[in-house]
Amino acid sequence: MTTGQKSQASGPIGPLAGIRVLELGQIAAGPFTGSLMADLGADVVKVERPDGGDGMRNWPPLSKPSEGEAYSENFASLNRNKRSIALDLKDPGDRQALKTLVSSADVLLENYRPGVLDRLELGYEALSAINPRIIYCSISGYGQQGPNASKGAFDVTVQAMAGIMSVTGEDGAPPVKCGVPVGDFCAGLYAAFSIVSVMREVERTGIGKRIDCSMVGSLLGVSALQSSEFFGSGEVPKRLGSAHPRNAPYQAFKAADDYFVIAAGNDRLWKEVCDAVGLPNIAVDPRFLTQADRARNQVELVKLLAPEFLKKSASAWLVEMDSRNVPCAPINNFEQILNDPQIKYMGLVCPLRLPNGVETQTVKYPVGISGYDLGVYRNPPELGEHNAEVLSEWTKTDPSKE
Repeated sequence: MTTGQKSQASGPIGPLAGIRVLELGQIAAGPFTGSLMADLGADVVKVERPDGGDGMRNWPPLSKPSEGEAYSENFASLNRNKRSIALDLKDPGDRQALKTLVSSADVLLENYRPGVLDRLELGYEALSAINPRIIYCSISGYGQQGPNASKGAFDVTVQAMAGIMSVTGEDGAPPVKCGVPVGDFCAGLYAAFSIVSVMREVERTGIGKRIDCSMVGSLLGVSALQSSEFFGSGEVPKRLGSAHPRNAPYQAFKAADDYFVIAAGNDRLWKEVCDAVGLPNIAVDPRFLTQADRARNQVELVKLLAPEFLKKSASAWLVEMDSRNVPCAPINNFEQILNDPQIKYMGLVCPLRLPNGVETQTVKYPVGISGYDLGVYRNPPELGEHNAEVLSEWTKTDPSKE
């Protein structure tokens, strides 16, 4: 793969150092894929339109110094460690500039609606003719071809289409989406994994690949338990709130002051829960003898446990369950989890400086890899901040002399 990445950091950046990525990404799915690769050291150059750039640049919260422009913290979270160039892809000259960069790239990542880049002569066929080694990854709602290919897609619509909302929330309640944009981010994870997997073959053969990553397919991919339940039983999985179709007690319970979660996923843990609440006899109740029995009769089981949990505070129950090695947890908000001692020990929250000088924080790449400190080595960019720099490095020309 290509080498020559420059960095603001000293020492090894990450295992993808030297990989060059052109990201034609907007909002979440494409930029998240690019951020994963940038966090691992790839030289990710974000290509944005000159008139405003990626729409997420306008998403609040917008942090503003005493003097200067505001900057989106949402945008910063997905675009740290990247560089930005501004190109108008409708302009022939700018399209030619992009094609020149493609000749030096290892990966082109895009999440335009299918067909848009083909019409601009920037599709896979056109760009692979320039660079046969290019890995061209397209992320879309429903794939590049098929009856829904041209259908617009946002996270909530794909969650609905993919069946995610049918198993999210409480039974009998109105449909709700996941609080995290899983359609965008699962597609981003699948796309990044597919790109780095294909790199191995490109190294061997010198021939690039086209990757077609859909949000709907990615959500079905992570719904393996639900789809296999349907294939195996013919029954449609339903909403269970925080409960589990094959485990009990495995859900949130109300304590005297707050909710908390336990997950007694085997017979030993179930007996510990029974002893903890002072009901050892129900451990041998024929309705609850096995995991399958408890799952099948969990409505009756919850009726017995719920009144007992109301007798103590959530923190008291968490101490009790921890003492018995029963998996349990408080239901944290993000202020609580970001300040949790375990997260601090793992060093997941690190400083981030915005281009306008505001000092903030971000959650860094969350997986440890020996030999690397995978933090922030490049601040999120201003729109078009690196036009001259990237064109000079990637094309070995001096833009000031053109």
